[in-house]
Amino acid sequence: MKKIKSGKYIIKEIFYSIQGEGFHSGRPAIFIRFSGCNLWTGREEDRFKAICKFCDTDFVGTDGLNGGVYNKNELVTKINKITSKTKCRFIVFTGGEPMLQLDGNLLDEFKKYSYFLAVETNGTIQVLSGLDWITVSPKAGSKFIQTSGDELKLVYPQEDFNPMDFENMVFKHFYLQPKDDKNIKENTEKALAYCLEHPKWKLSLQLHKILGIS
Repeated sequence: MKKIKSGKYIIKEIFYSIQGEGFHSGRPAIFIRFSGCNLWTGREEDRFKAICKFCDTDFVGTDGLNGGVYNKNELVTKINKITSKTKCRFIVFTGGEPMLQLDGNLLDEFKKYSYFLAVETNGTIQVLSGLDWITVSPKAGSKFIQTSGDELKLVYPQEDFNPMDFENMVFKHFYLQPKDDKNIKENTEKALAYCLEHPKWKLSLQLHKILGIS
């Protein structure tokens, strides 16, 4: 999927929950999940040829809660309605890969309402200025270009990926997150052991999955 430049935003879902991973784990947030990704189509029949083969997120289409095709004003109005009830000012742009669609015009509009704006990206597309928090989660086999941000969250283990290769990059926080597959118990043990041996890294668990919520 190529970067979209249409003035329209294809949204899988918009929902209010808690951040389940990384530095802001446990913090209430409004999630805007953009459809589409450049590392996998999202279709199971294509997983074997995807760059990222372990993604566990449904980012296809617009059939999720509050999903649809929005222009800038429509999307900001939708979020304002949600925040009028929740009082939450923390927005997380996620996906899929949000940097395929996220642009300066949309960020500027949100900034008018004093939101704290965070992005979760795979790091294959340069992020924009105007974001308050940048979380980068590299995927093996992709062209990784976003080498700075607030937190680097590495799904672990990934073949041919050594956490030490990222330690000199410009991030404030470094997290290892156990890969959630059939080997989740073993992966968690490996991630924990690595963090104990390399204290620059912190363990990130998927709190929302532990709690059984979105």
